[in-house]
Amino acid sequence: MKKAKIAELKNNLSRYLEHVKAGGSVLVFERDQPVAKIVPLQQPTVGADADDQRLLRLERRGIIRRGTGGLPEWLGKRKPPRLRGSVLHDLLKEREAGW
Repeated sequence: MKKAKIAELKNNLSRYLEHVKAGGSVLVFERDQPVAKIVPLQQPTVGADADDQRLLRLERRGIIRRGTGGLPEWLGKRKPPRLRGSVLHDLLKEREAGW
């Protein structure tokens, strides 16, 4: 938890809000007396399981960014190339040749 006096909070509000968005909190002081606490809002998590909770926390901290979902059309249409031979066989042949 960060601590800030009112004047410092006013001058650096963006920095403190970034800290709160990342999941932290700020205790605000006026004449060395705590007067307020800034904490992140709880996002609604109705029906969310533990994995969703974890993803929400990571997203709030800015560690991950969730995708919008779905695959591009071109990705699903192509078949992967067929590989002929054995990778192990090729590796052993390469070692024998001294490459």
